[in-house]
Amino acid sequence: MTLVERFLKYVSFDTQSSEETGVTPSTPGQMVFARYLKEELESLGLEEISLDENGYLFATLPANMDKPLPVIGFIAHMDTSPDMSGKNVSPRIVQNYDGKDIVLCAEENVVLSPTQFPELLGHQGEDLIVTDGKTLLGADDKAGIAEIVSAVVYLKEHPEIKHGKIRIGFNPDEEIGLGAHKFNVEQFGCEWAYTMDGGEVGELEFENFNAASAKISFKGRNVHPGYAKNKMINSIRIANRFMSMLPADEAPEHTEGYEGFYHLIGITGEVEQTTLSYIIRDHDRARFEERKKEMERLVAKINEEYGPNTATLELRDQYYNMREQIEPVMHIIDTAFAAMKAVGVEPRVKAIRGGTDGAQLSFKGLPCPNIFAGGLNFHGRYEFVPIQNMEKAMNVIVKIAELVASK
Repeated sequence: MTLVERFLKYVSFDTQSSEETGVTPSTPGQMVFARYLKEELESLGLEEISLDENGYLFATLPANMDKPLPVIGFIAHMDTSPDMSGKNVSPRIVQNYDGKDIVLCAEENVVLSPTQFPELLGHQGEDLIVTDGKTLLGADDKAGIAEIVSAVVYLKEHPEIKHGKIRIGFNPDEEIGLGAHKFNVEQFGCEWAYTMDGGEVGELEFENFNAASAKISFKGRNVHPGYAKNKMINSIRIANRFMSMLPADEAPEHTEGYEGFYHLIGITGEVEQTTLSYIIRDHDRARFEERKKEMERLVAKINEEYGPNTATLELRDQYYNMREQIEPVMHIIDTAFAAMKAVGVEPRVKAIRGGTDGAQLSFKGLPCPNIFAGGLNFHGRYEFVPIQNMEKAMNVIVKIAELVASK
C-alpha cells in the first residue's frame, strides 16, 4: 500500500471527537480506527504493539544496529475536529493543479479558490487531495499517521538505512485537548519524540500558547417586565457589560504572531442566568498569568457594581508553552532542522498559535516538538493536502531516524 492509498483508506474512518461524552476515546469511531491500525501494524511485522482501553496505540520498529542509541518516537492523533463532520469523507485528487478555482461541490457552489486561499498558488503543478465540499478531509492528522506508517515501512524495506529503536504512537482526542492526558509516557519509553501534526511544508514548532479556559456565570433576577423597575436584574445585560470591559483589540480576529488574546467561544443566557465561555491564550507565561488576573479583576468589579456573587469565575489551565521544556534539549530541534535540509525542505521555525499533544507530553517528561504533516485549511470543507507535502514529511521522518543513528 502506498502513502496515498494509506491516507485515502484512513480518511474513510469517521473519527470526529466530542467534548460532550466524558469518556476516552470520546467517540467509538476512534477505537474502530485504532483496531484497524493495530491490525495493519501487526501485518507489517512491527513489535511491542499495544492498544489500551482508552485507544492509545503504540508499536516498535526495532533497531537494525547494535550501537547504543536513544529511543525516539513519532506521534500522531487519530481524531478529527468536532468543528465539522468527518463522516463519509469523499476525497478527490486534483492532479497537476493549475492555479485556478477548484469546484468542490457544484450543487452547493462550494469552491476552493486561490482568491480566498492564496496558499493554493504555492502548490501549482502538484497533486492536491481535496474534499467534496460536504465534510472536512481529515489530513489533520491522518496525514501524519500515514506518513509515520509509510516511513516505518520504508525503513523496514531499506535495511541499508541504519537506525535505532523507533516507537510510534497514535492517540485519540487531540482535537478536544485531551490527546496527551492518558498517554503513558513511561510505557512509550522514548528519550524524545516528534508529533507529525503541523501544516505547511517546513513547519517546525517548539513554541505554543499557554492556555486556560474561563467560564463566568452571571446571576440575575426575573420580574414581570411591566413591574420591573428597581427590581429586575438582567443577567444578559451584566454579561454584556463584562464583555465590553475586555480590550476589543485583544481578540483572535485582531491578533497574530506572538500576540495573545481573550476569545469568547460561547454564550448562553436568559434574564435569570447567563454564562460566558472564554479561552485565554498567550505565548509569554508572565502575560498569560496577567490575563488570568485580569479576568479575576473584572469579575470582582462586576460584583462591586451589581452586588456580591453576581458573577462567579471558573478558571482552568489547559496547557503551557513547551519551549521551556525543549530549550534544555535543543539538539532535538537541530536534528529535525538538519533532516529537513537534507531532504530538500527549507525549515520554517514558527510559534504555534494553538497547542499540540506535544506541548502536554513535553510537560509529562517527553520532549516533543511538532513537525509539518502537510495539510492546509484544517477543520473545514476547504481542507486539502498536496501529495508532495506528505511525501516530504515521510522523508523527514526517515532522515531523522538515520541522523540519530549516525551520531
